[in-house]
Amino acid sequence: MDISAIGKKIKELRKSIGLSQKELAKDICTQAQISKIESGDVLPLASTLYSISKRLGVDINYFFDLGTTPRLDYVQEVAAQLKLARRKLDYMMIKEIVESEERNPLFSTNRKNLQLLLWHKAIYSYHVHHESEQAHVLADQAIALTYDKVWSEREIEIRMSKGIFFYEEGKYQEAMDTYLQAKKDLEELIFLQDDTIHSRLLYNLAKAYTKIGNYQQSILLCEEAIRSCIEKDLLFLLGELHYHIGYNHELQEQFFLARKYMSQALNVFHIQKNANYNSFIGEKISRFDSICHTSP
Repeated sequence: MDISAIGKKIKELRKSIGLSQKELAKDICTQAQISKIESGDVLPLASTLYSISKRLGVDINYFFDLGTTPRLDYVQEVAAQLKLARRKLDYMMIKEIVESEERNPLFSTNRKNLQLLLWHKAIYSYHVHHESEQAHVLADQAIALTYDKVWSEREIEIRMSKGIFFYEEGKYQEAMDTYLQAKKDLEELIFLQDDTIHSRLLYNLAKAYTKIGNYQQSILLCEEAIRSCIEKDLLFLLGELHYHIGYNHELQEQFFLARKYMSQALNVFHIQKNANYNSFIGEKISRFDSICHTSP
């Protein structure tokens, strides 16, 4: 999407009807946010863009009909922003998006779209409000909206979220059971819209196996996920998977192997320009070097 084209058109429309940035921003966002949008520095949330389009007197799809900008469906844009927030673990952003769309007829009158909001409401209920029971209830309600004998890709994703809730609660066996059933249902799907779901599921299952002390099974699952990433040309989770293999070896005091896999993880993070783990993994590698050099 050409962000600068959208910002430029917003600025043109605002000036054409005589609104200041402050007037356009009123009850929608901050004036600073409008300035950033118009400068092409940020892409507004779908809900923000919807409110801006109403104030400017145009249909939201006007912004997606620009010559260099592909037309995007509003619901798809919301789904994309929720997905990005999930990847970043930005649960407050998920809450903001869901709360801004709950009264939108596009979501409240369509079961599949409503399911999207309920699923993400379950996620922020757990991670923001720490309401475990409510999170599970909402996730089950979301699944029930569309489930009909065969599990869909999204329903499997929602079940994976339930597995994460169990894992975070320390209920590792329940998490494993949830992931294993999701894995079985996933294998019955002929086509996946999101190729990362397979590696994500294996990674979460591997973490649960580590927690119960089954390090070898955890390593096998990570290796399977790595093969899947390579086959599908995916970098997503590749660093985390190599790190987790190293972590399993670390827990077994196999420090040479732990160093090998964590070094590979660090290389992947460098390629991804992700510096979040540099210090943490670097310190571990230095410790492994010290242990290996002092070993008889």
